[in-house]
Formats: sequence, C-alpha cells, structure tokens
Amino acid sequence: MQLLLDKVKEILMAVLPITIIVILLHFTLVPLGTTGFLRFIAGSILIIFGLSLFLFGVELSVSKIANLLGRHLTRSNSLYILLTAGLILGFFISIAEPDLHILANQVNSVTGGMISKNSILVTVSIGIAFMLALGLFRIVYAIPLKLLLWIIYGIIMILSLFTSPEFLAISFDASGATTGAMAVPFILALAVGVASQNKKTLKSEEDSFGLVGLVSTGAILGVLLLGIFSDPGELVTDSLPEAATYSTFWGPFLYHLPIIAKEIALALLPILLIFLIGQKTTFKVSRKVLRGILMGSLYTFLGLVLFLTGVNAGFMDAGRIVGGGLQAIGSNGLTVFIAFLLGLVVILAEPAVYVLTSQIEDITSGHIKRKVVLTALSIGVAIAVALSVVRILIPGLELWHFLLPGYIIAIVLSIFVPGLFVGIAFDSGGVASGPMTATFILAFAQGIASAEAGANVLIDGFGIIAMVAMAPLLALQILGLVYKIKSVKRGLVSNE
Repeated sequence: MQLLLDKVKEILMAVLPITIIVILLHFTLVPLGTTGFLRFIAGSILIIFGLSLFLFGVELSVSKIANLLGRHLTRSNSLYILLTAGLILGFFISIAEPDLHILANQVNSVTGGMISKNSILVTVSIGIAFMLALGLFRIVYAIPLKLLLWIIYGIIMILSLFTSPEFLAISFDASGATTGAMAVPFILALAVGVASQNKKTLKSEEDSFGLVGLVSTGAILGVLLLGIFSDPGELVTDSLPEAATYSTFWGPFLYHLPIIAKEIALALLPILLIFLIGQKTTFKVSRKVLRGILMGSLYTFLGLVLFLTGVNAGFMDAGRIVGGGLQAIGSNGLTVFIAFLLGLVVILAEPAVYVLTSQIEDITSGHIKRKVVLTALSIGVAIAVALSVVRILIPGLELWHFLLPGYIIAIVLSIFVPGLFVGIAFDSGGVASGPMTATFILAFAQGIASAEAGANVLIDGFGIIAMVAMAPLLALQILGLVYKIKSVKRGLVSNE
C-alpha cells in the first residue's frame, strides 16, 4: 500500500504542471466554459489515480510476465520459436494498443473514412510484428543496434520520397502512438529477459535497450507502404469534425469508459493467456507469485482504464479548445510559447516514460539518473512541440523539413555515442509520444491548424507526434555524448 501511495504522490507532482497551465489559460486567455473546465478537472483526477494504479500494477504483472517470456524464449534455443513468438506478440500488442486506436480514430475521422481505422490498425500491427521478431533476433545474435538502425532509417528515407505528405505525417505519428502505455512496459521487460539469457554477448545491459525504438520503425514502414500501394483519392480536409455533444456532465466519461475498458481487456487478454499457458507448461511460478501477477494485472487494467478515460473525456476537448482559442487571439509568439510550456511538462505525465526511466536507473545501477533523463526529455519535447506549431503557422514549411535533417543528425550521432545511450535514445522516442501526446497535444495542434487560415488540418494537424518522437533521439544522444566526453576525461572509457 505504501508503494501505491508513493506512486500517487509522484504522479500528482507530474500531472499538476500541465493542469495548472490549462487552469491559468482558462481564467485568462482561453476560457473552456464551465462544463468543459469541470470535465478537465475531473479528467485530471482520473489521470492521477489511474496512472498511479497502472504503474503499481505494471511492476507486479506486465513486466514480470514479459521478463519470464523473454528468459524462456531464449532458453528454448529455437530460432523458429523465437521469431514466431515475436510475430504473434508484436501483432497482438500493437493492434490492442490504446494510443494507436486514438490515432487511427482521428485519421479516420479527419479523412472522412478515406483512410479507415482498420487499415491503419492492421498495417501498423503487421509492421510492428515483423520488427519485434527482428529485434529479438538482433539481441540473441548480438547484431549491432546501430547497424540495423542505419539500414532501416535509410529504407524509410527512400520510401518517404514516394509517398504523399499526408501519409508521411501519419506514418511517423503512428510510430510514436504504437509504443504506448500498454506496449512499452511489455517490450522493455521482454528485451531485458532475452538479453539476460544471451550467451552470445556480455553486453546484456546495452542490449536491454533499443527494442522499443526498433519496433516503432515497423509502424513507419507499414504506413509508408500503405500510402505507396493504396489509392484512397484526394486527402484534403480544411476543418475538424464536429465535436460530440453530451446532454450531461458525465456524458463523455460514460461514453468512453466501456470502449476503453474493452480495448484494454483485449490488450491484456492475449498476454495473460500466453502467461497462463506458460505457467502450466514452463514457468511454474509459486502460487504467491501467481496471485501477485493476477492481482497486478487487475490493477493495470483498472488504472489504464481510469487514465485513458480521463485523457479522452477531459483532456482532448480541452487541448482542441486551447489550441484554437490561442490562435484566434492572433499572437503567433504567444501560441508558440504556450506550446513550449506544454511540451516541457506533458512528458512528465506519460506513463511509459516512468517505466523506461526507472528501468534505465535500475539496469545502469544508478549511473544514469532518471531525473537527468527526464530533464533532457522535457527540454527536447518542449522544443519539438514549439517547432511543430511553427510549422503550422508558417506556410510552405513541411514536416520533412524537420524530420529529414533531424533523423540524419540522429543517425550521425549514433556513430559517436556509446551504444547504451543509442538504445536508450531510440527507446525514449517511442515512450515520449504516449497517450498524453496522442490526445491533448495532438488535439492542441489540430485546434491551431483549424483556426489558422493557411493551414490544413490533415497535413498540418498531424505530425506533432512524429516531432515529439524524434526529440529524444537527439536530446538523449547529446546527453550520451556529454557523458562520453566526461568519462574520457576521467579515464573511465576509451575515446573510441
């Protein structure tokens, strides 16, 4: 119980900054309306308690299940079993990821169904499945992460030349959305489990990271290929769909709750079934551990349902109103400044970020402090959100103008940065763009795009998740470069 109370305190301090910013905007520049404001406050409360319960449950269940799977998959010494398990787990984890459903719904809504929700879900999940299998193969056979990243991002850059701007924005957004609150804890623990049993390399600490970053490229490749080989027609929309109206205060909460509960149940069910089958045949953990994992799964389910209900029912409309209201004021400088502030604090409320930063500190035995990683992530994401708004406001400025040089710099940095930081950086790119970004920040950007005369919601309203996902690649590799330089000066590592 004390652990749960500690989580509540920690999350309260993380969610308060973004809540305070929106409250201040409500009473000064952008009123949300009485009902909208109260829904935002109710959503904030659900987020705090839901995220706390979720993180508490993850430690007891999802992480332990994935770690057990990783260890036993490696012990099987069967490449066929490893790759098959990677394909199956990757597909089911992705297709049930709540963040991906949020993005797919938005794409379907904004395009009037011309890019359907199911086409995004299936395409992305197939891409994720292949990349998870490849990532597990990489860990077992000690293939350098940097080499794979160079090859994959080279292919991505080539494919980007042959797809439309709409699909380019959606593909990179899907990369961030697919590695959300459900997938990240599982993938991280799976990587640790496989790396800990790897007899082909002594670098289990380094190989524990990078799988999330590698897996997220599957979403980019999948949507880019969908854009190249499908012909949905002219994809242009100049406005957002009408916001849903509810007759009661609790309307949006009651609407989203059963939908989200179903999605989270579908996300957890395959993992639990695989674990229970493994328990009967392979794991055979004690009854005490089994009860802990089952209870932890229940906490994870309840926490994630409360969290995502709060985000969808209380935060998304607030983000859209704040974005559109700020732009209606007519001060581009103010809009960019508020975007920077929101980016600075939104990362603190992402559930997967807490899982990753805690794992970084644990695996490195405290050498890389989670506060240092969080600070670097906050600054990087703040700049990314601000630049995304600048892209919306300046005609002719396109997403690839940022992504192309950004990823080229990230790949070049990976040559000089220690391998551990490369893995952490590319993992962080996936976790930074979680449900808070996929809802509040994406809605904020779309609100600005809908209010800006020269902007298009489909082209300019999407892409902000992609920018947020790219920011950690640069921020944490720069941190790694600083760490390397200091270590060389102290004589702790070679200068290679």
